[in-house]
Amino acid sequence: MATSERPLTEKDDSRRNVIIVVAIVAALAIGALFYFLMRASSSPTVEPTLEGAIRAGTSEFAEYAPKIFVEAPEADEAKRALGDIIMNLQTTVRNFTGKTLNGLEIRGSVVDHQGKPVRQQTVVVIPSRQPELGPNHSMAVRIRLEGMTDSDDRANIKMEVTGFKFKN
Repeated sequence: MATSERPLTEKDDSRRNVIIVVAIVAALAIGALFYFLMRASSSPTVEPTLEGAIRAGTSEFAEYAPKIFVEAPEADEAKRALGDIIMNLQTTVRNFTGKTLNGLEIRGSVVDHQGKPVRQQTVVVIPSRQPELGPNHSMAVRIRLEGMTDSDDRANIKMEVTGFKFKN
């Protein structure tokens, strides 16, 4: 009998079984990690709201919202390692109301060809990003939208004022 044709011993079988079991456990652990990462990125988040804000449907909103000018937004997108797409929307907001804003809420969205939102997010930019926005001043606003796929119908982007407050 040649040395390369030696019979398998019980010790060799047990080593092989241990290696197989460790490989299976490691594959399951890695799979579970990716599963939870994907779930965490797609879970709905609680959107912030501006307390006591002037909102659509009121006479003050109809009067002042057109004077809070939101320029046409621009977007860039990037693919993450997890396979989803992140879009960063950005615009400039200008305050022509004649009053100082101490609260501003803006919604950014990616819409499909029917105008329905694919993804959207509302952010409170004042006072969370800067304390206030004076009359005839402007500020840059950025909103990050996550969790889109290549198959999503991304036809257009929108950014709009959803609420605001004036300094007393």
